[in-house]
Amino acid sequence: MRLFDIFLSLCGLICAFPVLLILVIFGFFDTGAPIFRQKRLGKNQRPFMLIKFRTMREDTESVPTHLVNPFATTAFGRFLRRTKLDELPQLWNVLKGEMSLVGPRPGLPSQDALTKARASQDVYAVRPGLTGLAQIKGIDMSTPELLARTDAQMIAEMSVTNYFCFVFLTVIGNGRGDRIKLK
Repeated sequence: MRLFDIFLSLCGLICAFPVLLILVIFGFFDTGAPIFRQKRLGKNQRPFMLIKFRTMREDTESVPTHLVNPFATTAFGRFLRRTKLDELPQLWNVLKGEMSLVGPRPGLPSQDALTKARASQDVYAVRPGLTGLAQIKGIDMSTPELLARTDAQMIAEMSVTNYFCFVFLTVIGNGRGDRIKLK
């Protein structure tokens, strides 16, 4: 799968470059800092810096998405999240080998319940991904045990067909996990 990751992320970065540039410019006007970096847990629980387009104010607390105050998200940020364009910079994480296109979404080091549940299911044996079975099913990080079981199921059933199926389903609009909950 690594060869697919390299090829597809490189193609994605090249093809999306004009869009990335436009989003960076709009991001400067929106928050003044269009790129967001956050420490996440990768393969074998090694931390790495995940990059995304910023969708929230700079002073927003670093917590799991399901715990974020929905009013911290900017109007441009809501557009980025709705279209999943905020995820485009993660193609760089994929190209670098820190992530895969398909795998469990990387959690924060502070998410103890999720880290423990995933460790018990051996989920950290693979690279985290941009999308996967949990995202397609709409399972977010607010249910750590269910998420870990779903991630483990995806890993056990991973094939080239499933890899491309998850990528395709995400591109056409599935992949609803980790949405900000409106209160």
